[in-house]
Amino acid sequence: MTSELIETALKTATETRAIFFERGATARTGELFANEFPGKKVLVVADENTFAACGDEVVKSLREAGVEFAQEPYIFPGIPTLYAGYDNVTKLREYMEPLGDGVVVCSIAAGTLNDITKLASGELGREYMNVCTAASVDGYASFGAAISKDGFKITRSCPAPAALIADIDVMAVAPQRLTATGYGDLIEKIPAGADWILADELGIEPIDDYVWGLVQGPLRDTLADPEAIAAGDLDAIAKLGEGNIMSGLAMQAAQSSRPASGAGHQFSHTWEMEGHGLDWEPPLSHGFKVAVGTVASCALWEEALKLDLENLDIEQVVANTPSKEEVEARVRSMQIDRIVEDAVKHTLAKHLEGDELRERLRKIKEAWPTIRERAREQLISANEVWDMLKAAGAPYHPDMIEIGWDRFRETHIKAQQIRPRYTIFDVLTDVNMLDDVVEKLFSDDGFWGQHRNAQE
Repeated sequence: MTSELIETALKTATETRAIFFERGATARTGELFANEFPGKKVLVVADENTFAACGDEVVKSLREAGVEFAQEPYIFPGIPTLYAGYDNVTKLREYMEPLGDGVVVCSIAAGTLNDITKLASGELGREYMNVCTAASVDGYASFGAAISKDGFKITRSCPAPAALIADIDVMAVAPQRLTATGYGDLIEKIPAGADWILADELGIEPIDDYVWGLVQGPLRDTLADPEAIAAGDLDAIAKLGEGNIMSGLAMQAAQSSRPASGAGHQFSHTWEMEGHGLDWEPPLSHGFKVAVGTVASCALWEEALKLDLENLDIEQVVANTPSKEEVEARVRSMQIDRIVEDAVKHTLAKHLEGDELRERLRKIKEAWPTIRERAREQLISANEVWDMLKAAGAPYHPDMIEIGWDRFRETHIKAQQIRPRYTIFDVLTDVNMLDDVVEKLFSDDGFWGQHRNAQE
């Protein structure tokens, strides 16, 4: 049966009405479709790999439930690996559109095809459901789809699925790299929680205790046994799948990705916006980029917590803070053309000077002892994250995703510029210490200075 955690979270989900999360859930696909879309026809969408995973059973279940098929299953090629590109969204949308509003897509998908189906259905104003084939993303139950267009990957707005099937038996035998990417996506919720604590204590974005609990409540237990997850242990995969679904439902409840995304995701978003790994076979996954970003985020937090910000000299910081013109010039010198205008907009919106900056710095000084205490309770060390990711079979060093050393270092600055969300990047920017902290991290005795190679 679907877990109590998921049942509770469904009560506050804005778009997802029902989830069957259990062993053997695929056999109940027809039951769920008939319950949630009475009188509708179905279009099954898969790729060759996901259809091989459970497609025959999905089709059988739908037929046994008396669901009428609008067409035979629409199958994308499996080789080369299906790409989360807008051309594939267009291809599917144009196939779906003439079938009419009486047809609902049931996708059989991991993250990529789920996002393609989600956006194609959203652009047509139609609901859809998904049969999950791997515990690979937290996006199954979330709104928005990460889709690339012209080599530029961003999250595009569209509703979450109305219904989900998550079969633990199917997810447990998924390719190990997909399971590892799900672990990499989920582990970032730890420093993301510290980022939310920071924004909460500074009065920027208060924590919603209910939403916080949806993600953080089961999180440590879910991540506790990376070796078992790598081995495909049923109980461990069930926890991972549940944790990722809970993150998506939390984002629905909050109507924001704040519960599930912090500075660690901003590393990944920067590389995705630059198109890194999109032309690989298979394409470099979101969760693998997030995994490396999580190590980096935790290392940033470790250095930040050593700072004596409760004794900050406010007037000195205000005097040394760069002007808006200087900030804009720096952003324009660092970001590529297709990113730069949005980066300038987000960076300048966060940039404070004069009395506004004084007030922010006063709050930081006052709140820093509490922030330090709460963040330390929330965080784990960068070394511990490194070890957990290694055990799960996920990358933990920039070399492992082919990010060069200078580029990786520069991302510590660029990532602050691409999103409006307040994170550890921004408190360090407000106190004019981000460059100094990055310098420390990459010095001989800093975290990255000591871990320049993945083997060190």
